[in-house]
Amino acid sequence: MPANRRRQDREEKRAELLTEARRLFIEDGYEATSMAALAKAAGVAGNTIYWYFADKDDVLVAVLETVLSDALAEYQQVATAPLEEQLSWVVRQLQQMQRLVNTVHTRAAHSPAVDEWHTGFHRTAEGLFRATLEELGVDSTDIEAEIKIGVFTVEGLLTHSLDEEQQQAICRRLAEQWTRR
Repeated sequence: MPANRRRQDREEKRAELLTEARRLFIEDGYEATSMAALAKAAGVAGNTIYWYFADKDDVLVAVLETVLSDALAEYQQVATAPLEEQLSWVVRQLQQMQRLVNTVHTRAAHSPAVDEWHTGFHRTAEGLFRATLEELGVDSTDIEAEIKIGVFTVEGLLTHSLDEEQQQAICRRLAEQWTRR
């Protein structure tokens, strides 16, 4: 009997698995999402996932890479906006992925792969801060401290429940601090 379903490309199937994993990790949480639940959501046999990923942390890292890639592409749209808007955009993006952010911080202590991704993410974020601060003319002797202030500000906004107006005020104050130089 001839097959009436086209054979799916390996990368296409991997992308479908990642789409489902991203949805489940955000909606239900990483811990609540089993590999069996992921397989069912993706419409594949349970062991099929292991043809594409070594384990659940490997799936998580692949989801994180996809999320970061998407965010960096979107960031290009706000990269020329005033600094306050850029900072607010970053905070909003991370807040939308709060479950993933929390998962990364929890799993990094237990998973070398997640810890490596987290370290790389911080290098990327710090690199973006560095480029912005250099463009603003921040003195090279102050730049490392200013980068940390930016990172800690964003992390603080993620861990403390503030309303939109308070978040905007903090982003505005940081932007003013950096642009006043």
